[in-house]
Amino acid sequence: MLCGGRVPGVEGTEAVLAEKFAVLLPHLDERRRRLVLGADARALGHGGIRLVARAAGVSQDTVSRGVAELDSGQPPSGRVRRVGGGRRQAREKDPRLVGALLALVEPDECGDPESPLRWTVKSTRALAAELTRQGHPVSADTVAVLLKAEGFSLQGTSRTTEGSRHPDRDSQFRYINERVKEFTAAGQPVLSVDTKKKEVLGDYAVAGREWHRTGQPVPVRTHDFPAKDAPKAVPYGVYDLAADTGWVAVGCDGDTAAFAVATLRRWWDGEGRHRYPTATRLLITADAGGANGYRVRAWKTGLADLAHTIGLDITVCHFPPGTSKWNSIEHRLFSRISINWRGRPLTSHEVVVNTIGATTTRTGLTVHAEFDPGAYPTGVVVPDEVMATLPLTAHDWHGTWNYTLRPQPPAPAIGPRYTDRTQPDDRAPDWLRHPTLTGMERPAFTALLADVERYVLDHPPISLHHKHARYRVLRRGPLSLSDRLLVTVIHHRWKTQHQVLTRLLGSPRGAVSDAIHEMTPVLDGLGRHIPRAPITASTARALTDLIDKSNIKP
Repeated sequence: MLCGGRVPGVEGTEAVLAEKFAVLLPHLDERRRRLVLGADARALGHGGIRLVARAAGVSQDTVSRGVAELDSGQPPSGRVRRVGGGRRQAREKDPRLVGALLALVEPDECGDPESPLRWTVKSTRALAAELTRQGHPVSADTVAVLLKAEGFSLQGTSRTTEGSRHPDRDSQFRYINERVKEFTAAGQPVLSVDTKKKEVLGDYAVAGREWHRTGQPVPVRTHDFPAKDAPKAVPYGVYDLAADTGWVAVGCDGDTAAFAVATLRRWWDGEGRHRYPTATRLLITADAGGANGYRVRAWKTGLADLAHTIGLDITVCHFPPGTSKWNSIEHRLFSRISINWRGRPLTSHEVVVNTIGATTTRTGLTVHAEFDPGAYPTGVVVPDEVMATLPLTAHDWHGTWNYTLRPQPPAPAIGPRYTDRTQPDDRAPDWLRHPTLTGMERPAFTALLADVERYVLDHPPISLHHKHARYRVLRRGPLSLSDRLLVTVIHHRWKTQHQVLTRLLGSPRGAVSDAIHEMTPVLDGLGRHIPRAPITASTARALTDLIDKSNIKP
């Protein structure tokens, strides 16, 4: 003990304490340093406060406060400073700060609807700058602390608003669920169908990331604006709920009802009839809109033809409007496809098909994908008379959403199935029908003409026209059926210009274009492809040269 004055050994004690404090104090917080110094001063007795302060290089007041805290007998506390210590919070120094901040971030609820930041990004820096301008100087970090204290956090948008809710929305969900359980228990196929978002092909950026060597990302275009006439991929999917398998056709033309039904037909021929050899019924769940919507007449007409072809009752149940995300194909197939091609530019149809076909999950999902090069023109019109002949039975519950198509041919239509508004004579000169120009002998052309006529008679639902046709509903026009087929064959074979054929036939302006747009889908429907000639004959002079070489007398 030291009892006044400096006694021998004080210098040695101070040196030992200085060495101890130099090693220990940097590892302690403010309060613990104060308590350690107070404990040593108490142990040294009289004069210990001065000695410890000198050895630690602190003020005697700091050591005295440490001794006082130890003498007070207070229990250990996790605080470093006493209650009320430190700087005052910003909300205490400026009571109007929080209100001004809330007026900026919630102008419609609790602030000025004409807030200066109403239409800008409300970052903490922007909020801090505006608050400072209003007389509330504050930093961006303090704004972040205040927002968190008020229950705010950084959040994105949430896809929960569905728009208007149909009063029978939930009842329709239950109805679909009952039909699915009924068909599944009976071993009948249950399909979920839909079209995935169209994708523009090319070196465009795709959301998501993949593993690559550092600094070597896949280069893509700076802008995502599609190039003129850029090809597109149209994936239409069929998901088998019981088998957990997908079948996706990747088209390159329109997203139409004909494309949807063609995909279902391919699924049945390639997979369905083998997996369900004893099936008598087929259940399809689909969205309310799009190519397979409940108001699309071409969809029902195509399904009627499919039911007749495969010999199954086809029952369709549509989800209510605005609830397409509840369809199984969305979250069991399409979401997995999107994950599989994340960060990978879709440069071609081959890339799309292979990426979709490689989609799997740990639960056993497998996907078959194939390219469909077929043409599916838009603008298909189904008249009321044809709808009345369909073998369609509406269910008692919401017959527009739920219906069954029986496997039988449509009933005969009332009245003439096809009426040509005019019966014009052939305008084309006979030499245009020569095998050199048509690529087929005259009997073959006559047989093709007969097939075309039967096809038109057997397909009254379709007002055959193209989206670029001059009239939305084509009239048969001034050209005979034979002339319409002839100009279509010559145009596809020799790439002859429309105006050249118009002059050769002496037809009104636009008649040839309308005829080609009308006949092309018919030839596609018959599966008749007009082969391209090795050369082109786009002008009248080029056709004349072909005539001269063949010794044809015009």
